[in-house]
Amino acid sequence: MTRLPEPLSLTSAAGSGAVLSHGAHAVSWAPEGRDPVLWMSSRAHNETGRAIRGGVPICFPWFGPGRTGDMEPAHGFARTAQWQLVEQGQDEHGNAFAEFTLSPQDVAEELRAAFPHEFRARLRMTVGERLRLELTVTNTGSETFEMEEALHTYLHVGDSRRISVSGLAGASYFDKVAKEQRTQVGDLTITGETDAVFAHRGEVRVTDPALERVLVVSKEGSDSTVVWNPWADKAVGMSDFADDEWKTMLCVEAGNVMGSPVRLAAGEAHTIAQVIAVQDLPAERA
Repeated sequence: MTRLPEPLSLTSAAGSGAVLSHGAHAVSWAPEGRDPVLWMSSRAHNETGRAIRGGVPICFPWFGPGRTGDMEPAHGFARTAQWQLVEQGQDEHGNAFAEFTLSPQDVAEELRAAFPHEFRARLRMTVGERLRLELTVTNTGSETFEMEEALHTYLHVGDSRRISVSGLAGASYFDKVAKEQRTQVGDLTITGETDAVFAHRGEVRVTDPALERVLVVSKEGSDSTVVWNPWADKAVGMSDFADDEWKTMLCVEAGNVMGSPVRLAAGEAHTIAQVIAVQDLPAERA
């Protein structure tokens, strides 16, 4: 394996970020004058063919071990494949963007065997006052297929033990830690290992008193919202995760996973998008 090249910088008057062609992986973003919003592990791997801990990995064409529970590699092959940069520049609003594509020819043959379908994936990252990530998958073959997908977004927080996540109340979710179906009551707080897949299409707000801000996460084309934090014990066992870094991160992911896969007939396309904005914390919450 070889060391990853430097990421592509995207800069606009309203914000800046960076993205790697390895996995079309967003590794940083912050609005102008604000703290970083994406979290990266200090021990993240920096080698081709390995997943990167932090930023926004792309999970495709399956999530975790897939719906059969035995798919490898975890979260699919997209996040470790070499994507092709096809366009970069500024949009009509002055935001910087880059677009990458992935086809079966860009994926190692042994990895394609678990998903023997023709497709074209396109990732567009747009950087400004907000971060927009948009993944479009097109079925370029002649047979219908099903896929899972997620924008596995790692958010930087001041203290995960103090944050609260609103917008999920009343949503049904599968608790992957307890291995049971539950319904969310009120705001979500992190009090231990958290790995939950919500049947949820709406916006969520991560209130962060330590950094005195609110991260607003909205999405399109997504029936699943995943929330993850490994907590102390699990973090210790992860080689690409420093022991105490669980305190400064929270994953909030737009997806179509588990019971909500995407089914694409020949020629059809599907787009999933996630938009992140930063707001000041109201004075009474600081």
